[in-house]
Amino acid sequence: MPQDFSCQNLRGRSFRGKNLNGVNFSGADIRGADFTGANLIGANFSHAKAGIERRWEIGWLIIFLMLSIIPGFCFQVCSHYWIDVVENYSSEKVFTCIGSFITLLAFFILTLNQGLIAGFKLLIVILTAAVASAPIASEAVLASGAVVAAVAGVTSSAVIVVGVSAVVNTGAIVGTIVVTIGMALLAAKGKALIVTSMLTIILAGVSAYIGWRALLEDKKYVFIRTLIIDIVARDGTNFRQSNLTDTNFSEAVLKNTNFSEANLTRTIWFKAQFLALAKVGNTYLKDKKIRQLLVIGEEQEKNFERENLRGVNLSGANLSDVSFIGADLSEANLQHVDLSRAKLVQTQLDGTDFTGATLTGAFIEDWNISTDTKFDGVRCEYVYMRLPTIDNPDPHRKPDNRQEVFAPGEFGDFIKPIFDTLDLYHNQSVDPRAIAISFKQLAENNPEADLRIVGMEVRGEDKFLLRAKTAITADKSQLSAEYFDTYNQLKALAEQEVKALVAEKDSRIADLQNMVVTALQRPSFYAQTYQNQGDTIMAEASKKQSNFDLKGAQFAGGLVNADTVTAQQIGGNITNYTPEQRQNLAEAAAEIQQLLNQLGQTYPTNTPLEKQVAVTEALKQIDNNPTLKARVIGALKSGGTEALKELVDHPLVNILLATLEGWQDAE
Repeated sequence: MPQDFSCQNLRGRSFRGKNLNGVNFSGADIRGADFTGANLIGANFSHAKAGIERRWEIGWLIIFLMLSIIPGFCFQVCSHYWIDVVENYSSEKVFTCIGSFITLLAFFILTLNQGLIAGFKLLIVILTAAVASAPIASEAVLASGAVVAAVAGVTSSAVIVVGVSAVVNTGAIVGTIVVTIGMALLAAKGKALIVTSMLTIILAGVSAYIGWRALLEDKKYVFIRTLIIDIVARDGTNFRQSNLTDTNFSEAVLKNTNFSEANLTRTIWFKAQFLALAKVGNTYLKDKKIRQLLVIGEEQEKNFERENLRGVNLSGANLSDVSFIGADLSEANLQHVDLSRAKLVQTQLDGTDFTGATLTGAFIEDWNISTDTKFDGVRCEYVYMRLPTIDNPDPHRKPDNRQEVFAPGEFGDFIKPIFDTLDLYHNQSVDPRAIAISFKQLAENNPEADLRIVGMEVRGEDKFLLRAKTAITADKSQLSAEYFDTYNQLKALAEQEVKALVAEKDSRIADLQNMVVTALQRPSFYAQTYQNQGDTIMAEASKKQSNFDLKGAQFAGGLVNADTVTAQQIGGNITNYTPEQRQNLAEAAAEIQQLLNQLGQTYPTNTPLEKQVAVTEALKQIDNNPTLKARVIGALKSGGTEALKELVDHPLVNILLATLEGWQDAE
């Protein structure tokens, strides 16, 4: 039974590397605790209090307030230079003063618009040029020193604002400004007091703005915020490299907590407090927009396109109308999430859990689901297979009949038949005959794979996808390799050899070949698959499905609609033979059987060419025997090729009868 640490005082405790699977830490005080490398799968930290211990909070606050002396001193240096310019007026000082003022102004403008890094680069260039042009001019040195002091004061003050806020959160900006100004004015007197006050207030205001923007995660000042939080979090609760899969941090206080390099798959953050002040490294928590979504449970923004949301836990969230186009939601927990009208176009959903979710009106064009994607209990009346346009606001709706909706649980059945498929993708020089023979051979060699064609897709000018349903246990990698080995060998054969193989196999190869040719020539004839990546012969998987099962099946006209099937569409017409016709068929079949058996003892039939030679000899003997020739032609006319095939048991019969049919036409 898992341990129970709920509501306990665990401050400073070490759980480094321990197996704490499913342990209850709810309501516990874990400030300063070390969980580095621990296994915390399914652990409960709801309402727990993490971060730095009280003594460290006080220590860091004192340190940051004492550091306020630095910007205060820097502001005084800058003020004294300006006072000296006013009191000791000279043309040289005025020009130098104007140059330093312009330099400082340019720094502030660029910093406020593009960030501190851009401001520092400009400052280095200007000061380097100024000092290089007048290396011995004292005024240039003093002016440069004043500018550097002002910049250093602003930067350090901004850092202190962020640091104090990271520790106490309240009154940080105002308090720090007051301390900084006080330090700057402490030694000022007379005229210096006025100049110092004005300059200090301006510089403190700029630094406060930079600190405030850094706390709001403005990308221009992100390095200040990241630096301070990383430093303070070193003394806080440490989850570095721990496994927090399915761990619950709902309503926990997580200020100054270290989550860098942790496994945060499906971790629960609902209503977690001060998560913005935690060290999160390169996890998905570094994105403010994603972090707010996880904490609040409702979208603050409608656009999460191409975001990395892999492994997030959004269970129970309201995400209606949100766009996840191109986003990665693999392994995410979307149980009972409202995704009504959500755009899941090209969304990665490998292993995503949709149990109990609402998908009514969702757009699922090219979404990437897998066998591990869960759709148990999904509530969905209809979906759209394309994004809407002005001309077509509800494109490719499923079910197609707008008066129909999916019954409870039916959407999962609509999607699941597509999962266990073998996708045979041909990216150049598509050969329908080679496809037909290769697939026939694959089905015969692997009966346990239960191969059934469920879709054909035409992609571009010269690309083709043959999709076949397989048994769950089938090794798709091995099947694909075997298929393409055969396919590539067939493409390398001479035209005559391929014709011989087609004639040798039964009519099922010709049927499949015709289907592939039709798909290539008339792609618009076919309905769309659930992925909408091309055209396919498959309609709604949950309603009606034509499975081209080559094992034991016979076709004359390709796939058929079960509602409109006629006798001519299933292997040809049904014929009732007279006794005389049956006798003639039997006699002809017996003589053909005897002839082929005799030739089989003389002629080898291991290769297509050898088989063709044996058949050619059989044709000569039939042609030289007028009685046998007449009987065979009569049997073909009365019973047809298929009837003779059923009566003759020999591997050469298909090739022979294919040629004899030509004799029948000539007669």
